[in-house]
Amino acid sequence: MNPQLARIAEVPVDRRQSPTALAVARGTGRLLLSLGFCCVSELALASGRRADLVALRSDSEIWIVEIKSSIADFRADQKWMDYRMHCDRLFFATTVEVPCEIFPPDTGLIVADAFGAEIKCDAPEHRLHAATRKSMTLSIARAASLRLQSLIDPTGPYEAEL
Repeated sequence: MNPQLARIAEVPVDRRQSPTALAVARGTGRLLLSLGFCCVSELALASGRRADLVALRSDSEIWIVEIKSSIADFRADQKWMDYRMHCDRLFFATTVEVPCEIFPPDTGLIVADAFGAEIKCDAPEHRLHAATRKSMTLSIARAASLRLQSLIDPTGPYEAEL
């Protein structure tokens, strides 16, 4: 393979998450794809929060998945409640080792590993307002487009935009 093409094809490693969280994200992304969603990770929201996974389906339904790799991770982070105003359904995703009982009953639950995932509890629907849906859809599209462009042009001026 051409060395320049190999460099373009390399996806940078995101060092903000633990290996467990990255594995859960990968398996959850595979599940979401099988359900007709495309996914963007680490998406900045209008509220100033950053969602672990945001998924968009062709019918414009938007899900947010908050990844929790341990009990301590869940207990240390209560900002997830703010994500509801940015999605139609809110899920947690975790590993089989984390007890499902710790998660709130009014959210969905996904159990995942690096190879796949399963919805253990469906999330209740709370439909977004049209203006919020449009804003979220544009944010997802912009983030995905900029990230793809930064892979094609790794020395380009994209860091500030991502």
